[in-house]
Amino acid sequence: MLGAHARRIESVGNRMRARIAEQGGTWPDDGLVFTTRTGRPIEPRAVNRRFDARCAEAGVRRIRVHDTRRTCGSLLAAFDVHPRVAMRILRHTKFAITMEIYTQVPDQATQDALRRLSDALGDAGADLPDDDE
Repeated sequence: MLGAHARRIESVGNRMRARIAEQGGTWPDDGLVFTTRTGRPIEPRAVNRRFDARCAEAGVRRIRVHDTRRTCGSLLAAFDVHPRVAMRILRHTKFAITMEIYTQVPDQATQDALRRLSDALGDAGADLPDDDE
C-alpha cells in the first residue's frame, strides 16, 4: 500500500516538473512533498488557511492541522493496520505512543463506516496551492 502512495507522489512530482518546464522554469529538487505550484515551500499560514477552508467546505468542525495525525492513527487502527506499520506512517519514535492510539479501537459499525469513507475518498485528487497563498 505504501508503494502505491510513493508512486502517486512521484507521479505528481513528475507532472509538476513537466508543467514548470513547459513554462520555461525549473522545479527545485529539494525533496519536498507538499509545495506551491512552482515547487517552493508552502508557508505555514497558507496551510492553515487552506485546511480551514477545506473543513468549512466539507461541513466538518475545524480542528488543528496537527490533530489530523491523531485522526490518521485512529483510522489506521480502524483499518486493522499493524501497529508497527502505523508507527512508521505516523513517524513515532516510541512504540508506546502508537499503542496509546491503538487502545481506542472502534466497534464494527464504525469500522464499516470508515471503510466506506475510505473507498469514497480513495481517488480524491489534491489541489496544490498557488505561491501567493
